[in-house]
Amino acid sequence: VRRGLDIVGVLVLAVAAALAGGMLRDALLGATPVAALADGRYLPVALAAGLAAFLLHPLVERLGKPVMVFDALGLGLFAVTGCRKAMEAGLDPTASLALGVVTAAGGGLMRDLLLAEVPRVLREEIYALAAALGAAVVLAGDRLGAPETGTTLAGVAAAFALRVLSVRFGWRAPRSPWSRGDPEV
Repeated sequence: VRRGLDIVGVLVLAVAAALAGGMLRDALLGATPVAALADGRYLPVALAAGLAAFLLHPLVERLGKPVMVFDALGLGLFAVTGCRKAMEAGLDPTASLALGVVTAAGGGLMRDLLLAEVPRVLREEIYALAAALGAAVVLAGDRLGAPETGTTLAGVAAAFALRVLSVRFGWRAPRSPWSRGDPEV
């Protein structure tokens, strides 16, 4: 909405942000059709969120912190479920962690690429690292033989906490000492 897109553009970006990470994960795992297309609930929810953002933009903007908190919770949930799905498919821990991050952050990455921007997950705040932490907790719990439910909740909580604290305190991922700062957008 801030970029002046019409209703179709906003809905396309909403669907990309909501579903692209899981769709990419499923495609990489060979799980076809991907869950977002096989289950008829995913697309209408993504479209409804996009429509709400389009129609209620001023309200959504005023709710910045609550939206960030729900986004942080979703980040943790998607990182953990993506990692688990990869583990269940027999992938090794490194690949499972990577697919947890892809599941959680891939939608935002796709949204930014469609807007011809350097993806925020690669240049701002701590987002992908929080997803990686959540997935790593799941992998560690699995390795230690901890109960799946507890490990899942711990992974979600870890990703959520790191994301919220990073926003609250302005933490950023390390950059190279030779970095030129924020990339041109």
